[in-house]
Amino acid sequence: MTLRLIHTSDWQIGKVFRFVDNVTMGLLQDARLRAITRLGELAAEKGAQHVLVAGDVYDMEALSPRSLNQPLERMRNFDGVHWHLMPGNHDHYRPNGLWDQLRRKGLPGNVHIHAAPEPAIFGDDSFALLPAPLHHRRMLEDPTAYMDDADLSDELVRVGLAHGTITGFGSDDKDVPNYIAPDRPARAGLSYLALGDWHGQKKINDRCWYSGTPESDAFDVIDGGQALLIEIEGPGTAPKVTPLATGHYTWERLAEQIGSRADIDHLAEKLRGVDGDLDRVLIHLAVEGALSLEDRRYFQEQIVDGVSAAFCFMRVDDRRLFPRPTPEDLDQIDRGGFVRAAADELQRLTEEGDDAERGIAAEALQRLYIEHMKLDAGQR
Repeated sequence: MTLRLIHTSDWQIGKVFRFVDNVTMGLLQDARLRAITRLGELAAEKGAQHVLVAGDVYDMEALSPRSLNQPLERMRNFDGVHWHLMPGNHDHYRPNGLWDQLRRKGLPGNVHIHAAPEPAIFGDDSFALLPAPLHHRRMLEDPTAYMDDADLSDELVRVGLAHGTITGFGSDDKDVPNYIAPDRPARAGLSYLALGDWHGQKKINDRCWYSGTPESDAFDVIDGGQALLIEIEGPGTAPKVTPLATGHYTWERLAEQIGSRADIDHLAEKLRGVDGDLDRVLIHLAVEGALSLEDRRYFQEQIVDGVSAAFCFMRVDDRRLFPRPTPEDLDQIDRGGFVRAAADELQRLTEEGDDAERGIAAEALQRLYIEHMKLDAGQR
């Protein structure tokens, strides 16, 4: 019989999004809980008997009882699915910590905590889960090393569960915290190694993947908002791996150069044309250029106070949006040297050149000023 698993990780329940307002933070936190329900629905739809959570179920140790119980109550609703939880670096195991608190309180019958590095066998599915829980936030030894020597029947499908860094992926140094050997599946005879810690979905090899977080949580996460369906035909066989969409919100980055009111209008049109339901999009907008005082006010009205209202959240980085230079500003460019000579020649062309030359020279001079301001800002 085919063993079907859902691989997920990095729920980080209780995560605080410090750069958004309280209303938006509430929406994002709620979406992380709704992702659990979505995972349960996918497990039922795909016929998956187990959901593997590869660490960082919670974002931190110090959470309210309500925050600790919210994921459990959602998992309880899917009594035909076994949920396997494992401590990661954000919620690492310690005696009398949150994991022991949950056990003392009593878990739903379909929820299993794997806080020790020892195999757990599920006979009905001929399946052995080899978890590698973290007992410290930063461990220098490979937590999956014990899997090589696990005394298990050859009749069992072996699946590893770990949270950490694969060498060559983020680092080439074995001294990085929570290091995991990339050839662990081959060494330990695993059909699959389910990884957590990296929030974007990533294939390491045919038997080893990062699932990514089921609900994206940062602008630099690539391929987040997903989980994986793992299908294994028998002991030692390679899995069939299928990505599954789970996320509600999407996080986008956009960088634009603006220098006029027409550019601002074009930017507003471009923003309104972003794919998807805009109230489910968070966007990081980085703008650079130079605007007159009047156009700077127009940018505030049309973009910051205007089109941003269409999105769940917009973060505007305007640190490189400068006032349009005056003759006195231009006089500050590299008071000597070839850059100053170039500025003087461009200034001459804006005054003495033909129509085409004047336009090009003015644009080039403004660009030179912007680069000068960026360099000056970086040196301060």
